[in-house]
Parts: sequence; C-alpha cells; structure tokens
Amino acid sequence: MGRAVFLSVVVPMYNEEEVIETTYRRMTQALENLGETYELVFVNDGSRDRTANIVRDLGKSDGRVKLVDFSRNFGHQIAVTAGMDYASGRVVVLIDADLQDPPELIPDMVALWRQGYDVVYGKRTVRKGESWFKKTTASLFYRTLHAMTSVSIPLDTGDFRLMDRKVCDAIGSMRERSRFIRGMVSWAGFRQTALEYVREERFAGETKYPLRKMIRLSLDAITSFSTKPLKFAGILGFVMSAAGFVYLIVVLCQRIFTDTTIQGWTSTIVISLLFHGITLSLLGVLGEYIGRTYEEAKRRPLYLVADTFNLERGEEESDSGRERRREEEPVGRGMRD
Repeated sequence: MGRAVFLSVVVPMYNEEEVIETTYRRMTQALENLGETYELVFVNDGSRDRTANIVRDLGKSDGRVKLVDFSRNFGHQIAVTAGMDYASGRVVVLIDADLQDPPELIPDMVALWRQGYDVVYGKRTVRKGESWFKKTTASLFYRTLHAMTSVSIPLDTGDFRLMDRKVCDAIGSMRERSRFIRGMVSWAGFRQTALEYVREERFAGETKYPLRKMIRLSLDAITSFSTKPLKFAGILGFVMSAAGFVYLIVVLCQRIFTDTTIQGWTSTIVISLLFHGITLSLLGVLGEYIGRTYEEAKRRPLYLVADTFNLERGEEESDSGRERRREEEPVGRGMRD
C-alpha cells in the first residue's frame, strides 16, 4: 500500500482544453514545495472537447493525476461533489481549472490549516476582467443571500477553499440535489477563516457561468438555505389583497356616484384584483419549492461516472467516499473499473 495522501486538489472541468495543461503545470509547481504527498482529482463534467484526453495523457506520466469522467454534463456543483467523494487526502482543496483563482495560494491555505483552521476560503478583494454587470449582479447576489438566509455565508467568496477531511466528509454526507457548496460549508460550521486575494482574468476559453446558470445557482442557494421567499409570498398576497380591497371601494364609489363605469366591469375587475393577483404571485414561489421537493423524492444518483483513470486502487479511496460512490453510482462505477 502506498503512502497516505496528504492533500487532494479537486478540479471540476467543462471544455477546458485550452487551459488544462497550464493549470496542471502551475498546480504542480505550487505543490512541489510543500514537501507533502498530493493528488490532483480532475472531474470532467461532460466536456465536448479534448479535456478528458489531455488529463489522461498527463496521468500516464504522473500518477498523481486522477480523472473522474462523467457520463454527461451534471453541472459544476455536482462535479465538485464528485471530486470530494473521490478525494482521499487529509485536506481537500477546491479550485476551478480556469486559473482565476491562483493555485499558488494553496500553500498559504495549508499554513492556515496548520494553525488550527478547518476551512480556509478565498475571499476576493478585486475581480479582474469582469464586466460592470457581472460585478454588480454578483455583489447583489451575495448581499441578498446574506439578508435572506439564517446561515452566515461570507461575502465575495466562491468555491475556492481548503477543507479538513472531517469537513469534506460532513459535506459529502449531504446528498441534496440542489447544491450550493459554499453555503453547505458555512452551514456545517467548524473553525473557518478567510484568505484574501486578487481574482485574475480567465486564462483562456469562455466563462462556464453565463447569466442563465448564475440565475439557477442563485435560486439553488436561496431555496436551499431559506424559506423567506415563501413568507414573502404570503406578505405579498396580503398586500395585494389589501390593495384590491381599497380599489374595490374606489370602483364601488364610481359605480354608485358616477356614470363612468361600464356595465359588468366592476365585478370583473374586483375579482381579478382579489384572486388572480394573489394566486399568480404565490404559484411561482410555491412551484419552485415543490419542484425541488419532487426532484429530491426521486432519489436518483447525483451523477454517473462513465470512466475513471488512475483511481482503480482501493488504497487511494477513503472509506466514506467509497460508500457514497457505491450509493450514488449503481451503474457508472462498475462500467470499466
């Protein structure tokens, strides 16, 4: 049996062929000086380019490079989850492949971990190369989430973070489908601290989080950690009912004291204001929560793995991760291993 792995770096990927070799080179350069054993767990989230093949080629000459290849695209947060399931290190680092979050900070995170912190999360002080719209909406999202949830989620942070093994296992035990990893880590507690840094421009390729996916992630975050939208819907319904009642008095006065109303219009407008407005304002919010409950009730696996590379040896797998993979991948893990 080989030496136990000290550090696992989880790298979710989606169409990253332009950057992945540079990512590997910078990570290995940053980690060599640690003097500790490490592994790089790359998770291919259904890429349509040569991303997975490039990682396999890297793994042929470097056994520390591991590949988890999904059967299709399952999404960034699910890819991060799979990487955590497969990671076997005493500490686990989450980092994207696009090099906006510098791998050179990993030794600094490890140093803070050695001081007794269980979680070290990167906090962005500057976001280079991003549009005014992206910065504004991101700032609004974090502050709205902070106001709406009971969990204290640090502002201006992403998934770039180091976690102790016990934290990684705690997050892995949460198998909900609508995942918001940074919120789940905050919910778990433990001793946490921030490491401030300047977020660089994307090294190559295109962003994997367009507006549509950002909105979806925002909904996942809010509905996973707050029921305030349901309470807000009730308040909104009450306000609209009150407004409808006031307007009811107005249209009745018009009907009684003036000749400006059309026959039958009064009752129609009152019913519309009192009922349709309330119903429509509530259905969307209720539907969002019910839809998520339906997805959870189906109990489908979070992901399926089509293939793995450099991960066949049992001694490289933690017991908790192996058990979760057995539950999550009734088909995928047994395809080629």
